[in-house]
Amino acid sequence: MIHLTLLSGWGVNARVWQPLAPHWPADCQVNTVEWPGYAEHDSAPQAHDLAALAEAMRDTLSPESIWVGWSLGGLLAACLLSHLPPPKALILLGTGPKFCQLGGVSNTELGAFQKAFERAPEATWRHFLRWQTQGEPKPGDAHRRLRDLLGSRPSADIATLRAGLGHLATLDATRILEQPPCPVQHVYGGRDHLVSPEQRKHGLLLEGVGHCPMVSQPVRLAFTLARLAKASMLNSSVPEAHS
Repeated sequence: MIHLTLLSGWGVNARVWQPLAPHWPADCQVNTVEWPGYAEHDSAPQAHDLAALAEAMRDTLSPESIWVGWSLGGLLAACLLSHLPPPKALILLGTGPKFCQLGGVSNTELGAFQKAFERAPEATWRHFLRWQTQGEPKPGDAHRRLRDLLGSRPSADIATLRAGLGHLATLDATRILEQPPCPVQHVYGGRDHLVSPEQRKHGLLLEGVGHCPMVSQPVRLAFTLARLAKASMLNSSVPEAHS
C-alpha cells in the first residue's frame, strides 16, 4: 500500500484535492491535511518561524508516507525536511526551490501582490484564484471549479495568509534539495506561468496544463502522482519525460 499525504498551497485548503478522490488506484491510501491557520485550525506561525511550523505539523506529516506538496505547500514541505523526520519520498508539484525566479514570478510582482493584499485581502485572494488558472486548457472552467471547491472567501485568516506571502518571499530550499534526505520528484505543468521555463526543464512535464492540474486534469494528475510514488518506493529513477 502506498501512503500519500497531500499538501495544498497559498490561500487554498485541502478541498482542492477533492477532484482526484475517485481516480486514485486501489493500492494508494491518500490523506489530505490542512496547514495551520486553514479550515478553523489555529493561526499559522510567523513566516520566519519554520521550527514552530514543524512542531505544529509533526503529528500530521508522517515519515511513513510520501508527501505531495503543491505550490507553496511543496516549498514548505521541502524546507521542513530540515526540521522533521523525512518522508519516504517527496513529490513537488508546481514548486521550484524558491518562488521568485527569473522567467517566472519576479520579486517585484510578488511585492506588488503583497501591497495589494494589505489594501484588500479578500479581493486579492479572489484575483489570485483566477490568475493561477490561466495556464489551464479552459481557464474559465478551471476557475469555476476552483471557486466551487473553495467558496467565495478564504478559509484561512488574514494573519495566516500574510505569513504565507512571507514564506513565498523568503523561503529557499535550494540547498536541501541539492542533497535531500529522501527521494524527490518534480512535476510541472507545461503552461505553468508561476514557474520559470528553466525550472520546468528539471522534472516531469505535464504538457498542456498550468498551475492547477487538479481541477483541469484530475484523472491524469492522480495517475501521474501514483506512478511517481510507486517508483519512489521502489527506489527507481523516474526519467524526466513529457506526459
